[in-house]
This record gives sequence, structure tokens and C-alpha cells, in this order.
Amino acid sequence: MGKLHVKKNDDVRVIAGNYRGVEGRILKVFPDDERVIVEGVNVRVHHMQPSQQNPDGGRIEKEVPIHVSNVMPVDSNGDTTRVGRKRVENPDTGKGRWVRYAKTTGEELDQ
Repeated sequence: MGKLHVKKNDDVRVIAGNYRGVEGRILKVFPDDERVIVEGVNVRVHHMQPSQQNPDGGRIEKEVPIHVSNVMPVDSNGDTTRVGRKRVENPDTGKGRWVRYAKTTGEELDQ
């Protein structure tokens, strides 16, 4: 259970499973379970019992998590990329921080 190669709001492409090739944005990350929810991927129908918020009940479609190993980030060219980490120093303060970068283009994935 280390760090994951993706974060919330990353643009990713699914590389395995029924939704292979589909691109979407990460809506939520579950680091303990190593799972992510991707927009428009792995949509299931949930049957809702009537409640005060939803008086009619009914069926709603909801994305459910997929394993993080089934997604890869997309770089600025639209290609999938592996993720590296490098330390970037701030010249003004002298403090450094770790950032994720795309192995294909070398650009930083963290803003």
C-alpha cells in the first residue's frame, strides 16, 4: 500500500477489462483498496428504495470502482504514459517537492 500513480482529476485511459480504451477523469481514489472511480467507466444500475431525498425510489446508474492497475494516465499528446517521480527545487525558497512526470514527454503531471 504505497503511493498510487494516479490522483483525483487525472485524465486516464482504461487498459484492461470490459471498458478497455475508454478515457475518463478520475472522480475518486481509494488508496487503501488500490481502486479508483473513473467517469463513465464500470457503470452499474442500483435499485434505490424510496426515501425523503428520492421519494419515488427507482433505478440509478452509478460508477463503481476499478483496480488502479487497469488505468494509465494520458499525456498531452493523448498517449498513455508511465509515471515517474522527481524532486523539483524552488529557487526562491530553496525548498523541494516531489512531482509526478510523464515518462513519454517528460512534462509534469502535478500542477
